Amino acid sequence: MLTVNPGLAGVVAFDTEIAEPDRDGGALRYRGVDINSLAGNVSYGDVWGLLVDGDFTRGLPVAEHLPPVDNSGDIRADVQAAVALLAPRWRLRQLIDIPHEQARDDLARSSAAVLSYVAQAARAAFPPAARSPFRASAPGAAGPSAERPPAPGRLTEAGLPAVPGRFTEAGLPAVPGRFTEAGLPAVPGRLTGAGLSQDSQRSTEAERPAVPRRLIEAGRTATERFMIEWHGEPDPRHVAAIDRYWICAAEHGMNASTFTGRVVASTGADAPACLSAAIAALSGPLHGGAPARALGMIEAVEGGIDARRYVRQVLDAGQRLMGFGHAIYRAEDPRARILRETARELCAPRYEVARELELAALAELRERKPDRILETNVEFWAAVILDFAGVPADLFAAMFTCARTAGWSAHILEQKRLAKIIRPSADYVGPGERDATTVPGWPASR
Repeated sequence: MLTVNPGLAGVVAFDTEIAEPDRDGGALRYRGVDINSLAGNVSYGDVWGLLVDGDFTRGLPVAEHLPPVDNSGDIRADVQAAVALLAPRWRLRQLIDIPHEQARDDLARSSAAVLSYVAQAARAAFPPAARSPFRASAPGAAGPSAERPPAPGRLTEAGLPAVPGRFTEAGLPAVPGRFTEAGLPAVPGRLTGAGLSQDSQRSTEAERPAVPRRLIEAGRTATERFMIEWHGEPDPRHVAAIDRYWICAAEHGMNASTFTGRVVASTGADAPACLSAAIAALSGPLHGGAPARALGMIEAVEGGIDARRYVRQVLDAGQRLMGFGHAIYRAEDPRARILRETARELCAPRYEVARELELAALAELRERKPDRILETNVEFWAAVILDFAGVPADLFAAMFTCARTAGWSAHILEQKRLAKIIRPSADYVGPGERDATTVPGWPASR
């Protein structure tokens, strides 16, 4: 019997047609298409269709109206639980009992629900981002998309219905004296000018009325609809930033969460169960949690410490520089290049300090480890992009969850077609045969 390395390192478990990370060339292709040609030209919902269907014909649908997720204080866990309940809510059948097209549609509905659940939870937990002073000159959101074309003469620049006298710019009921510009109830003495409670940085769902469904559904892309459901009227630059991040994070081969989703799919479970299991794999810090830690490094340098000195202090203390090095790429992570350029193009406030830290880290790593290739990975610039878009660090894992629904869905369908349960073996290395009475704590010896 074949014995493999712990963690299945180096083991090829499947043939896949979905994604091709180019180890030596520093490229990533989704079904043969380089992601450099996708980011900024099509939307995330289109890329969901490319990964799942192999084309841009359908993409990700508009999410159905769903009740808010329970609020435990952990959005990722709340969304995981809510997704698992979609099957009984919608009376979905198991993958083993349905044809491919039905499985595809179940995954599309469930993926759209994930985005909606995260947006609802974020709106309940976090205040809206402050309106950008650059809004008047801001570019549009992501490039052309077949998901939902704008309706001429009826949508504002942000893609919201222009209903004069009935809704505010944020898409909330225009009730004078009751809502602030940020879309929060104007309760004198309780809210600050930024729309934050003076007692807490977080607002409750009661203080954040839901955005009307017709305004959400008027969004032209899945990303825009997400941001409308969260913020009411999002900054188009923030929509563009999130869209490119989601495209870069949509799929990356056989990682921990994708493998988990395929294992559950191999049992013939329903589509939401597979997605929920994949989301559960993000609960640990070793998969999908690095951007939040990379942001802490950038904030440290922003505080005034010399970047090279800071890098040396981190390495001398035996700590890891988050956002550098990758298990696959022997060149720069192609996703890092896209997000770096996005941060520069959209004038992210922390671009300059992040670039300074990046160059200092690369110089120090090359000096200390000249025999190793340690380049910037996607997590470093993902932190800058998410921070720029007003995403709190506590929400980073949930944003990654939204992005990866595309790759998970594609792999779940691929596993369904394979129709083979995943059941590896294990070598037993425990004690040899022994008498139960010799085991400490045996009842008769007490």
